[in-house]
Amino acid sequence: MHGAGNDFVVLDGVRDELPPLEALASRIADRHTGIGFDQLLVVRPSQAADFRMEIFNADGSQVEMCANGIRCFFKYLRDAGHTDADELRVETLSGVVIPRWAGEGRVTVDMGPPVLAPAKIPTTLGDPTGAGPVLDVPLEVGGESLTVSAVSMGNPHCIAVVDDVDHFPVKGLGPEIEHHPAFPNRVNVEFVAIEARDRIRQRTWERGTGETLACGSGACATAVSQMLRGVVDREVTIALRGGDLRIAWQGDDESVFMTGPAATVYTGSFDPDELAGG
Repeated sequence: MHGAGNDFVVLDGVRDELPPLEALASRIADRHTGIGFDQLLVVRPSQAADFRMEIFNADGSQVEMCANGIRCFFKYLRDAGHTDADELRVETLSGVVIPRWAGEGRVTVDMGPPVLAPAKIPTTLGDPTGAGPVLDVPLEVGGESLTVSAVSMGNPHCIAVVDDVDHFPVKGLGPEIEHHPAFPNRVNVEFVAIEARDRIRQRTWERGTGETLACGSGACATAVSQMLRGVVDREVTIALRGGDLRIAWQGDDESVFMTGPAATVYTGSFDPDELAGG
């Protein structure tokens, strides 16, 4: 499946008995000898919500939240006959997230309020004991001096406004920022250009994966940071390499709402023992 070009393998742990996935995930992720994905999504039953979503990166690490992924997760649940509801509660490592069916292959997700306190993002940028936000803070990385902001949408994001996002060295500085000591849990990195008060262009370096065509939680973090900086309106389009997402946030303690597409590319099966054996 994919959401605005951010692609996923979805495994159904409600329907099927699944093997341990920590070691297998990186083999499934390989686009030459496996299947290939940005993230692996796993459907599980939940005692805290309607379903639970587990998320694995291409390097096998498990992460808290994926906003493009939860749209695909919700569409899969409907297509597989697990639910016909127009709204669900989905348990993630970052808490319960609520997707709503928006029709025509689109899903709106209540992402909850953004996390702005540095200690909770987490980052050592800004005042680590303060309430945030972390805006326009200098960051020295890879011999470059950047001005960045930081927001968590259930997972940590670092946002840098750059002059030429198309030619910016994302693959060079992305991993440098991901592993920067200012981010103790590593960080997803958004490189963005403000095109208008209702439009931002974004490229994303995702921790544990690399550059992806889209990042929904990153789009939300980008929108929040630029709204707080006062350079965009409270509803914006985030133009990603894989497509557009619409982000709305009224501010303060309100939830961030993200609307975007979810699509199934194909279905299939594989033998995990054969794949695990190389």
